[in-house]
Amino acid sequence: MKDSMVNQFTDGADMSSQRSLLRALGWSDSEIGKPIVGIICAQSEIIPGHMHLDMIARAAAEGVIAAGGKPVIVPSIGVCDGIAMGHAGMKYSLPSREIIADSAEILIRAHAFQAAVFIGNCDKIIPGMLMAAARVNVPSIFISGGPMLAGRVRGKKTSLSTMFEEVGAFNAGIIDERGLKEYECNACPTCGSCSGMFTANSLNCLCEALGMALPGNGTLPMVYSQRLALAKTAGEAVMNLLKNSIRPRDIMTKEAFENAETVDMAIGASTNTVLHLLAIANEAGVDDVDIDIMNEISEKTPNLCRLAPAGEHYIEELHESGGISAVMKELYDGELLHGDVMTVSGKPLKEVIADARNSDEEIIRPLSDPYSAQGGLSILKGNLAPEGSVVKKSAVDPKMYRHSGPARCFDSEEEAMEAISSGKINKGDVVVIRYEGPKGGPGMREMLTPTSAIVGAGLGADVALITDGRFSGATRGAAIGHVCPEAAAGGLIGIVRDGDIIEIDIPSHKLNLKVSDEEISTRIANFKPKVKPVDGYLARYRASVTSASKGAIWKK
Repeated sequence: MKDSMVNQFTDGADMSSQRSLLRALGWSDSEIGKPIVGIICAQSEIIPGHMHLDMIARAAAEGVIAAGGKPVIVPSIGVCDGIAMGHAGMKYSLPSREIIADSAEILIRAHAFQAAVFIGNCDKIIPGMLMAAARVNVPSIFISGGPMLAGRVRGKKTSLSTMFEEVGAFNAGIIDERGLKEYECNACPTCGSCSGMFTANSLNCLCEALGMALPGNGTLPMVYSQRLALAKTAGEAVMNLLKNSIRPRDIMTKEAFENAETVDMAIGASTNTVLHLLAIANEAGVDDVDIDIMNEISEKTPNLCRLAPAGEHYIEELHESGGISAVMKELYDGELLHGDVMTVSGKPLKEVIADARNSDEEIIRPLSDPYSAQGGLSILKGNLAPEGSVVKKSAVDPKMYRHSGPARCFDSEEEAMEAISSGKINKGDVVVIRYEGPKGGPGMREMLTPTSAIVGAGLGADVALITDGRFSGATRGAAIGHVCPEAAAGGLIGIVRDGDIIEIDIPSHKLNLKVSDEEISTRIANFKPKVKPVDGYLARYRASVTSASKGAIWKK
């Protein structure tokens, strides 16, 4: 038996006491002698994308048993970003990623699991689990819960992003309460991660691109029984990884991250992927991944998909068109992907996608006819963001690619929302929301509520929003987040004043405050960043977290 198949606490006389505890769990002699596979499952009754993960876990466990392993299902926490949105609860979303990673590490190492199946679905859960997989480096595989189906209102497909925008339309007097209720009752019709190319689905798709999940992981709807079969296959596959000692760091190499970023640009994924890929690469010991190479990859990667919120298509349609495998086949045939990288299937990527087929060239554009010649995300720099900022270019109205306008400054999301909701924002304005970064929030809240309010009020093609916080993958419009350094760290965003002209140039990757160097120096000399009162975990988080330009990871 290979060393990887021997469990350190079930073999030998010295481990009799430990085995007695396994017998207290009802384990048989046969089970005690098998490799133990931890199935880390984030099922909960508060996240629509997680409510059925117990079914996925049981299916994965069946696959592990069929392949000769002993599965053990253990829990993970998770936050529903949509429910946490727009109030203080969102401060805990990004910080939860570190707890998820730490707790998975603890569970795996404390119980000497020989392999792991990670089962999550939503925003911080998947990257937190990927960080843990890279850190503990036992053979691992990912199987998500899958996306929900798109909603329908008056015959038109819709999603959570539309729901948030309709709230903005209601506040602007564009629709009435009855119309708002119609969207409320139909926007999210099934369990699963929200139906557009928002952060959850972005990360589940990128798990395929990284090689950490099987084909279909990112796009197969949660309500399809085929997902249960995929979970069983994942359980079997992790046993193959264990037998052949194929570990996450063998899969998540520099080339794999380049593949993930290329797919990221091609599908127009969430801006949050920038944070998470940096953090995952850090855990995997891949030092070559930084925000600068993202623009390099974007420049040579055509945008092939325009899914909600950037377009009218949804994840279920991407799945029907061939899924991420079909996207990767287009990219690989264009010599934009590394085909020799290993995947959790035990095969190199080029073999995994060899038979993939694009069945709808409107959903997945061919390289010869992309939506745009460059990728869906863009990193902007300038005096306002010397360490970088990020925008989902594919979801911006082209007339806002270049924009100069007067700043309207707010020191919290709530202050900005009051101004937007009461009609105090005008065409041409640049809304500045600061003290919402990793330290300043603390917690780096998503700004879906204000961006949706702007779009819902009919200002999406006329008003920009910049913040040291971040955005939901459901955000669309000229929304520029992750401005670094953040205000709480002394960044220039903290000294912007109402009426200052801010210049945005997405094609040139520029974000600048048009104020003289002398005036900036004077303001900086007199600037003392605000410190918001917090306690508990958020206080510890603020003391330990790094800049968003580094992935908002812990200080070394």
